[in-house]
Amino acid sequence: MPDHSPHETPLIDARNIVKHYPIWGGVLMKQTGSVKAVDGVSLTIGEGETVGLVGESGCGKTTFGRAILRLEEPTSGEIFFQGKSILEYSRNEMQALRREMQIIFQDPFSSLNPRKTVGQIIGEPLLVHGVKSRQERDQRVLELMEVVGLRKEQMRRYPHQFSGGQRQRIGVARALALKPKLVVCDEAVSALDVSIRAQVINLLRDLQQDFGLTYLFISHDLSVVEHVSDRVAVMYLGKIVEIAPSQDLYLDPLHPYTQALLSAVPIPDPSLQRTGRIILKGDVPSPIDPPSGCRFHPRCRYAEGICSEVEPQLREVRSAHWAACHFAGQVGVPE
Repeated sequence: MPDHSPHETPLIDARNIVKHYPIWGGVLMKQTGSVKAVDGVSLTIGEGETVGLVGESGCGKTTFGRAILRLEEPTSGEIFFQGKSILEYSRNEMQALRREMQIIFQDPFSSLNPRKTVGQIIGEPLLVHGVKSRQERDQRVLELMEVVGLRKEQMRRYPHQFSGGQRQRIGVARALALKPKLVVCDEAVSALDVSIRAQVINLLRDLQQDFGLTYLFISHDLSVVEHVSDRVAVMYLGKIVEIAPSQDLYLDPLHPYTQALLSAVPIPDPSLQRTGRIILKGDVPSPIDPPSGCRFHPRCRYAEGICSEVEPQLREVRSAHWAACHFAGQVGVPE
């Protein structure tokens, strides 16, 4: 199993993760097929590192993030956390491990219980994991609120009394309550306004430095991922097609899909005109019946016969720069 991480002992080592959802049909409700949401993804994340995971909606990036936390049980594969296989853990062992692995959900509106106060929401993980003292919980909640930029007098308020950015800060505080090592940020800023988005991103970076956090940052916004990630992995139709240090991937993408994604990133200055915009033909194929060979070949302008027949393996084309393309390094962004 190739190690794409520069770290010797990764915090997370996910190997060949597969997650298929069965499709039932017919009079007897037999399985007629499956949705191949994640189809053989391997990824390592070093301690203190931020790995960005990007791709179009429906490519499987959220499913993969939930799978490594065992919020979704993988169909097959192996997941190691600090060198220990967590797929073999019992329910009680997983509950103990939840202290180390947390998630910030995409929607700051639906991910908070509207019937509970902010203090109860942030303090709930502490209660579940054995902090029975009300005074101790309240003290910890106030500390967390201060860390994420909320005022102590807001502790007794309910989620509907907060803005979107404030609600996401509540979600961040809840994720940090148990002092985890790994935080999966699932589209953590996509629902926020641009100005608020910048505040939350800066907050996440500051918290990483202060608490030594490790992030898996899932997003479809490539401009955000560029600024927060040490390495970036690109997913397409359930598979990783490219992974590299952030600067290398953005300056010189090797996979045609990554090149097309980056060509579509908006330029903030309207007076500048982007050259080499790549328009992908066709629609994303169905994950129920993905194409043979390279899954991207029906939309790739460089595709040749081998692309529809032989699936390209993720290989190290340059130092620490991996791509799953038969012609990686031979094709480039047009002038």
